[in-house]
Amino acid sequence: MSEEVAKKEQLLQLFANMTGNTKIVEPMKKIHGTLRDSDAVEREIALIMRELLDQGFFKTKLKPIQLAKLVCAYYSGKNDTEIARELGDEKLSKTVARARVRMKLFRELDFKMPFDRNQMENLLVSGKTMKEISEELGISPSTLREYRHVLEAMVDQEMDQYLERVRDVMEDRDLSESMTSSATKDAFGESIDITEAELIDIT
Repeated sequence: MSEEVAKKEQLLQLFANMTGNTKIVEPMKKIHGTLRDSDAVEREIALIMRELLDQGFFKTKLKPIQLAKLVCAYYSGKNDTEIARELGDEKLSKTVARARVRMKLFRELDFKMPFDRNQMENLLVSGKTMKEISEELGISPSTLREYRHVLEAMVDQEMDQYLERVRDVMEDRDLSESMTSSATKDAFGESIDITEAELIDIT
């Protein structure tokens, strides 16, 4: 028997053993299938965020990996304060909110303005100062800036191609999680998941 044929038979036997032993598959799948997928998603989004920052589309004190964690936490339903805590500093909540709005990750609260939005839009192009506009609307200049950022982000399209890539990554994550869940129905599917995860570790 040649060495190549012997190796093939060993691999086939190993694969057969994996598919026939679900007790080993379960814990391995839990480690690679869940934690690794989450880390991979964050890394992929961080690369997109680095491109965005390098292009100078917006400035923030947050690093690419922090922006990636922000995106994932937003999709998980976390509020700005909770996201800031995940980033290690609750004081970053306003920084988180500004970056989130810039990336068009809006919340319903972003549009709950205590005045008519058209009025604000008209005032912003009227030539009046931010102080004058804030006084007329009965809000602080800092609050006015936050609402202005929301309106600007809504119409700004220069980052759309990058944001679309981020949405694609998140949709792929959801699909991957769905497929991973379905794969638990049979041992063959589980063994395939493990094999792919281990290849990712190697590369």
